[in-house]
Amino acid sequence: MSVFGDGLEAAVQRAFTRPAPKTAPAQMRYLVKQLKTTKAVAQTLRISQRTVERYVKDQIKKPRPDLAARLEREVKKRWQPQIRARARQRAATTGGIVIDTQARIGYTAPVGTTDDARVRHLTVALPPQYAARLFDAQQAGAGDQQLQQIAAEGLKEIYFQDNGRRAGSLEEVRFTDIEHLEFEL
Repeated sequence: MSVFGDGLEAAVQRAFTRPAPKTAPAQMRYLVKQLKTTKAVAQTLRISQRTVERYVKDQIKKPRPDLAARLEREVKKRWQPQIRARARQRAATTGGIVIDTQARIGYTAPVGTTDDARVRHLTVALPPQYAARLFDAQQAGAGDQQLQQIAAEGLKEIYFQDNGRRAGSLEEVRFTDIEHLEFEL
């Protein structure tokens, strides 16, 4: 499970203007419309083509739990692509992104300062350039570790250094043991 990737995706999904299809037959019809053939949907969901056809015709209405989860994930991945792109663009150019986290956060600093990591609950508005970096890295297929590093750099600049007004000798922020993480656009 990707904590950062899933958190970014959930933030973008809150920008949807209409709810995604809820029932399995409606979700299956939507996927067939998007992927053009029942065979492509069957390959995507790892089920038979005949099963897809039966869902489309409302002959089957209740999928197994594992299929229901895959079906919902595939529908949400494709739902309202223009709205998704617009929300990302707005966050990356003007709005920025708010990160709400409870995690063990510490830093590397010169000798003589207290740099012990401790659990902190932070709600910090990161500027648009960090939102752009997070979304670009996510689009490029970056892992959780790289997304976590970008978020840590944003916390370092905005929270610890206050845009260069303090803690100028701060070297690195450690962001570990994440208990809670949520993004808001």
